[in-house]
Amino acid sequence: MSVPLSILDLVSIAEGSTARDAIAASMSSAKLVDNLGYRRLWFAEHHNTPNLAASSTALLISQAAAVTEKIRVGSGGVMLPNHAPLMVAEQYGTLANMHGDRIDLGLGRAPGTDMMTAQALSRSSAEPQAFAQNIYDMQGWFGENGTAYSVPIVSAVSTNTNVPIWVLGSTVNGASIAGQLGLPFSIASHFAPDQIDQAIQVYREAFTTESATAQIDTPYVMAGINVMVADTEEQAKREFTVVQQMFQDIHTGQRRLLQPPVEPNQLTGVGAEHSMLRIQAVGSPHTVKTQLDDFVARTGADELITVTYAYDPAVRDRSYELLADVWF
Repeated sequence: MSVPLSILDLVSIAEGSTARDAIAASMSSAKLVDNLGYRRLWFAEHHNTPNLAASSTALLISQAAAVTEKIRVGSGGVMLPNHAPLMVAEQYGTLANMHGDRIDLGLGRAPGTDMMTAQALSRSSAEPQAFAQNIYDMQGWFGENGTAYSVPIVSAVSTNTNVPIWVLGSTVNGASIAGQLGLPFSIASHFAPDQIDQAIQVYREAFTTESATAQIDTPYVMAGINVMVADTEEQAKREFTVVQQMFQDIHTGQRRLLQPPVEPNQLTGVGAEHSMLRIQAVGSPHTVKTQLDDFVARTGADELITVTYAYDPAVRDRSYELLADVWF
């Protein structure tokens, strides 16, 4: 039986379009994937990144939840050092009060941006002990009494929402934190594949239900993977050059919007930036299904979260449809 399949959307902005266009396209896609059977739709948090409009996750989640009915909607994730934990609890508690039990809160320790922007955003510590304490406090604000453990006199509107919390990470350090907290772990293998096998092993070995923060009885891993599905192998490989060019730009310091696809043999300077994308499933529907099955067999992932960049939003939606046809 296939594992659940979810979607991570970074709300990419293509050359010739605007952030408004990108957000509108993402909301249109949200309606589509809600009807296709995907488990979750998560939005990432990035700052000072001109080709991504995913900087305010709570606002994107609220809009996506308003236009969907069944799919879980959440953050993949909120970069907690950029925020005051109480504010995050109030935002996501409000989302749960508005939209019911469809809201997920994925938390990461990375800033999701460059160091200068991180300093401008910084509101809490990224140190593991402080990160864990902030999660503990947030669970208190989401709980029956609506108060934090370290500041019990401070209450929040998030009382009794019990928003599920995930830990996001890309290394063994994040995996260890997730396991020790007894929380589900989402690994960012779609852009940081080097430690995936070790991180999953560390997470499972570190997992405990004894922590005061534990929310699940057994380890649960959701692994990220880059996906592009098209009617033919050639079409899919050509469309995948959009994200390959994007990572080349990151590597070379170019700040361009998403570029149109090119023929794969036109890509130059293939190197480290492409090795970051090696966790991928690209091709026709049955090819991609086989690649995803192999990835699940390799990792033992309990769920996959797919990342699909496309210059044309219609190409992304077609990929979602083709994958759903062979997966669900």
